[in-house]
This record gives sequence, C-alpha cells and structure tokens, in this order.
Amino acid sequence: MDLPIPCPIDAGWELVRRVALPREGADGLPLGGFSAAAYLPESDRLWLLSDAPQGHLVPWGGLARVLRNPRAKLNPGPRLLLKDNAGRLLPPHFDGEGLVLDQDRAWIVSEGRRTATRSAGLLRFSLQTGRQQESLPLPSSWVASPGKGLAANKGPESLTMLGSGDLLMAAEKPLLQSDENAPIPLARSIAGAPPQPVGSLDLSSAAPADGLTDLLALPRQRRLFALVRGYKPPMAWSAHLLLFPLETTPLPLQPLIGWDLLGVGLPADNWEALALGPRLGDGRSTVVLVSDDNFSPLQSSWVVVLAPRRTSACPS
Repeated sequence: MDLPIPCPIDAGWELVRRVALPREGADGLPLGGFSAAAYLPESDRLWLLSDAPQGHLVPWGGLARVLRNPRAKLNPGPRLLLKDNAGRLLPPHFDGEGLVLDQDRAWIVSEGRRTATRSAGLLRFSLQTGRQQESLPLPSSWVASPGKGLAANKGPESLTMLGSGDLLMAAEKPLLQSDENAPIPLARSIAGAPPQPVGSLDLSSAAPADGLTDLLALPRQRRLFALVRGYKPPMAWSAHLLLFPLETTPLPLQPLIGWDLLGVGLPADNWEALALGPRLGDGRSTVVLVSDDNFSPLQSSWVVVLAPRRTSACPS
C-alpha cells in the first residue's frame, strides 16, 4: 500500500483540493470549531470533531467524490452530540482535541484547564449514540498538581492509532515540571490500558509560539507526522508538517524533514486536524487537513487535501 510520503522525501506536496465548509448546518445551528478529523474510506465520510461548548461530531460525506469532481460538495450529516455514560449531554466546554475512529467507536482526547470541572482525559464514545463508554486516566506526570502536569489549555492536543490498534497521544506544550523548551511528551495506550509515557518529540526547530496540534502515525513505514501551528497577534498564522521516525530510541525523536504548509498553498488560518484521506486515481494516498475557525467571522473552516509528489525515479 502506498502511503503519503513524498518520494524523494524532499519532493514536497501537491495541493489537490481546498474546500471552505459552510458556517451553518441544516439544523440552523453554527458549524465550526473543528479540532480533529478521521476519514472512513468505506463510507467516504470525513468525521470532524468540534470543540464547540457543546462537544459533537459531524460526518461529512463525499470527500472522494470532491476529489474526482471539483463541482461536487461536502455534505454535512446530522451532528452527533457527545453524552456521558448516563446518557446526559456532556457539560459545556468539553474541548475535544484529538480523534481516532475504531469501527463503531470514537476515541477522543479532551483538553483540560487544570480545574476539577474541566480536567483533561481520554474517552471512548459510541459512534452510533454519542454515549460515553469508557474513560482512561492520563499518566500521573500529566495530571494537574501544584507546579506539575499539563498546562491549562495545552493538551492533550492530538491522538493517532498505531498499527497494533494502540493509541498514541501528545501534549501541545511541555509539562509544567519541564523546561519551557523541553520536548513535547508522548503517551501510549496499549490494548485499551491507561496511557503511559513513551518519550517525546523535539520541536526546538519551531518558533517559541508554535504548538503541536495533531499527530498521524504511519506504522508500516515507521513514520509519524506532526502538525505544528503558530500564531502571532493580530492575525499572523503559520503551519508546518514535520516527519519523525516512529521509534522507541533515541529520545527525544528528531524530525527528519519539515514542510511549510502555507508555502504549499494552505490559507493562513488555525490548522488543527490531520488525517489520512482518499486514494487518488493515480494510486497516491492523500492527507487531509482541517482548520478550526474558532467561530470567528475573520476565519474559515477549511478542508484541504494534499498528495505527496513523486518523481520518475521512485517506484510506481
């Protein structure tokens, strides 16, 4: 199976399609705040997680069709409201930031604010009912305590699935007990067990204001994509895609290469979501990126599909 890595590695990316999503759903309610994505090729649905005050998922149908026909549109299905294990709507400001779909289940990481009512977590929901099925505790070093743990609104920020079905998650910034320039901590959940620390990513090449917003593992190639977003007031955005080896040593993991996504053609916006996308007619796999509009009229919810460039010297 061809996986979305340029060949040679410095060949870069081709922007295949760019779509601006509508700001309102068929129910008349706002659409936006999309912070994570997962694509199901069997149903040609792109599931987007919203970090709106009332957390929910929205399935968008027709992504492969949009790649074949530029006039086609992505069609939003009914939003799936997230509920607790008693079937009640989740409290406001759940703030989901990472998404993995596993058959009829959705794993979501929720970003915390270091308060009892807004704590970070890793939860599993039914993709049919939206009801919470499981909650796994985070590593003890990530849990908020005086001077330690995840900083407020700094993670967990991303979630991806490894080939074994295990989950890999990351913070957005270093833990409070670490130096502010320390690597970004990773944690892994093995066979549904609570996640444990497994190393870190070196983002020292990024600007100080930049933060990790999503991960995408390519287990068969032992590679890991990291989406890094930067922002400088009032409206200066940056976005880079870094490629890391997916190994256990050495630590912290060092980037093999990075690409400036705005240079590829992405609009300057708040890029937060990264997922595998449909396969193109020429056989290339794609990646999908989605921006979070923060429900601001000055921003947009973009869906962009990128394909890796391949030279004639690469295997077909």
